[in-house]
Amino acid sequence: MSGIWRIRFDPAEVGETDGWHHGIGDNDTHLIAVPGSWNEQLSEAGFMNYVGAAWFETRIMVPPADNDGRIELRFASVDYHARIWLDGELIGESGAAMLPFTLDITDAAQRGGGARLVVRVTNILPADGPTQGITKATYAEERRQRDEYLPAVRFDFFPFGGINRPVHLVRRPRVAIQSYRAITTRRDVALVVEAPDDHTVLARLSGHGAAVEGRANVTAGRATLVLAPAEARCWSPDDPALYDLTIALIDQSGATLDQVSQRLGLRDVCVTGDQLLLNGAPLVLKGFGKHEDSPIHGRGLNLPQLIKDFALLKWTGANSVRTAHYPYAEEFYDMADEAGILVIDEIFSVNLDFRRVNATVLAHHKAAVEQLIARDRNRTCVIAWSLANEPGYLAEPEYRTHSPDYWRDLFAHARRLDPTRPVTHANVAYAGNDDPAFSEADIITINRYHGWYSDPAQLDRAHAALVADFDQLAAHGKPIFVAEFGADALAGEHATHDQLFTEEYQARFIETYWRAITKHPSVIGGHVWNFADFRTAQHGRRVVHNLKGVFTRTREPKMAAWTVKRLWTGQ
Repeated sequence: MSGIWRIRFDPAEVGETDGWHHGIGDNDTHLIAVPGSWNEQLSEAGFMNYVGAAWFETRIMVPPADNDGRIELRFASVDYHARIWLDGELIGESGAAMLPFTLDITDAAQRGGGARLVVRVTNILPADGPTQGITKATYAEERRQRDEYLPAVRFDFFPFGGINRPVHLVRRPRVAIQSYRAITTRRDVALVVEAPDDHTVLARLSGHGAAVEGRANVTAGRATLVLAPAEARCWSPDDPALYDLTIALIDQSGATLDQVSQRLGLRDVCVTGDQLLLNGAPLVLKGFGKHEDSPIHGRGLNLPQLIKDFALLKWTGANSVRTAHYPYAEEFYDMADEAGILVIDEIFSVNLDFRRVNATVLAHHKAAVEQLIARDRNRTCVIAWSLANEPGYLAEPEYRTHSPDYWRDLFAHARRLDPTRPVTHANVAYAGNDDPAFSEADIITINRYHGWYSDPAQLDRAHAALVADFDQLAAHGKPIFVAEFGADALAGEHATHDQLFTEEYQARFIETYWRAITKHPSVIGGHVWNFADFRTAQHGRRVVHNLKGVFTRTREPKMAAWTVKRLWTGQ
């Protein structure tokens, strides 16, 4: 469905009352590329900072449904919420933000032929989600006018709106594989396949000069089997060896009714003491936090940039990425599997305010975790789940009193869904080195900016503060991971002394932190914040972009890019 659609903005929220779901009309409409964010595409029309509802429309050709199949619409994600109509009939809405959803349109497709697809999109975040929405009035209510962003957000990245990932029209067999789980070790892959009873599952794992097959009958909606190559080749950043997995559903006559395929690697990951192990060997994580952000596309899927980014990750010697601060497009994980980049997969929960947390917020948070794990549980590259970024950011006292039960419930929920990977969250300094979430986490993950937001341009003091943090955190007896550390640098700004916003200071900052990270026995690595400069909501402390990237937004290297390459590759 990728291509040029039409869009009509609805700041007064009159679209549904006025019947826009039957068609958005010709007045006040614009052409827009899908996938892609509306903000930079339509900035000249006045929508750079638009937060609200917008209606998308396109014409599609729907194949006629038959008795043996069904027709679905699959949206890889819509930011942040969508309701969808086909020829004026409401067919469904989205789930958790930044994650896919599928709508069965078989009944609506009985006639086949052309149809009008209308999608109402809003980039307004609800107040009861895992990332809570705010308005301009919130800053005044909290007496934080100096912290005001435009548009109003809790986070330091831009609230791009739109259909930012691909939309597909899918024909599926009516009798089909409903889902599958591939649990790998260094030696084999265990499959759990959900499908209709009275059928057989045939699975094949091939690659590296060998192939192995297995079959199992479906009983009580499930078939289980194990595929073990005679000489297994492990997947790792140094050798991202992938096998081809195919799973077929076969009826009693031997006919293949459905088939799925995936590339996957044989590997295991676990926490032992204060170490993170991949295939039984300790890991040192070195890499970046990133954002899905590029000129004009906004958060829209940008495949050429994705190719470039993975080439730059390998150039720097990075072995890992955290998907800060939301699940990325599925194409990113395809690339990470192929390139051997380890991924800490993070849910869209940023700066959760525990003054506003209630049972509904927890329910939405758990639903988002469930949808993330359902999407990414078979990804070889994913080595851990991150359930939140910087909760307690406002240093609200309610965080200390209200969060322990919340985290206990949420972490337990994630482990029930996937007991094979460590679970963590990213701690902000305001929440302290005794953050209540640490008792539930497998990895102590922290974001630290001594030398930037505190002790500015004083690296000796910053280094001492960071080491003191490590020493305190080591008492938890778990691996410590620095998920964010970095300093803004305006490309081309230089100084012979330590000066904020210069390329030299950014490079020295990163080198100082990396020295502390590699010398402490409980620290398993760190991620520089950020891989590349990215657009943020407007604020007095930002110069259009957050400039903490070691690459510019258009991927030119700053001095710090060469520094991390030297630190991580020795070159």
